[in-house]
Amino acid sequence: MITPMIREIKQKFPGAYVATLTQPNTANILLNNPYLDEIITDDLKKESFGKVVKLLKEKQFTHGLLVWPTERAAYQMFLAGINTRIGVGHKIYEVITGMRSVDRHNYIPLKHEADFCMDMARKIGVNTDNLELEIYVTDEEKAEAKKFLINLGIEERDYKIILHTGNLGSSPNWSEDKYVLLLKEILSLQIPDMKILLTAMEMSDRFLKNVNALSDDRIIDISKKIEGLRHFIKIISIMDMFVCNSTGPLHMADALDRKCIGINCHRPMNSVKYWGILNKRSINIEVDSEYCDQNCSADKKICQFENGISVQQVTEAIKKLIN
Repeated sequence: MITPMIREIKQKFPGAYVATLTQPNTANILLNNPYLDEIITDDLKKESFGKVVKLLKEKQFTHGLLVWPTERAAYQMFLAGINTRIGVGHKIYEVITGMRSVDRHNYIPLKHEADFCMDMARKIGVNTDNLELEIYVTDEEKAEAKKFLINLGIEERDYKIILHTGNLGSSPNWSEDKYVLLLKEILSLQIPDMKILLTAMEMSDRFLKNVNALSDDRIIDISKKIEGLRHFIKIISIMDMFVCNSTGPLHMADALDRKCIGINCHRPMNSVKYWGILNKRSINIEVDSEYCDQNCSADKKICQFENGISVQQVTEAIKKLIN
């Protein structure tokens, strides 16, 4: 959710040297970003701590925004002598290091996570409501992805839909049995030259067995063939549609401006208002408040998400995006 911040900071301060400090895997999301001057990575090893501090000091950064509150990065920025440092909330290490704060006030009023992140940029003089997410993929990378798919029997002319069924527990999700029902419904739509790509690494053997029982070669499991995050990003960039529960890959598809269908819980920290798809080509589906109030516990810790959104709702959304 930081790519809008990066863009808006660079546009407000075009002469500034803008860099990110992130883990190596996450850096894949930021490659080719024209608003970034440098991507600094930290592998979180003990011996790397001082190396990062030294590099930050050499670069003579004047401002540091701690978007994701981590003690390690807070101390790295402090020891590097970055004068203006801004964090989220009032963590003890932020107080100790004299860090200024952006307070989310217990997420009241609720707004999108990208908007909360932008508050940090607003703290240093950026004035914007442009929250458009961006991931940049080169033509060469797209060509690589097309070649990869062709080798799997997926042609460029095919209408390609990713159905990503997993979320690593980041939000309430359907059962795999319900995703099988969704697959059946999508297949029944008779979309010309359609291919459905399954990409979730956590798909169970039972689920894959049930998928194979459908005996339809339009469904292709590529999950074990994806070679890392950047490879996945390249593949998503040439998809026609991405269908997914609210999770990281959905936000990547959003940032790549793909047509997306997001399946969301109603509780605040999983809702469309906080985590919804932002691009205008997509559809967010959320459990309605009446169902949530009647079927989930008052504190929302017991969630009956399974029946809150129907297969038919998602199928209708797919039809709408195709047409």
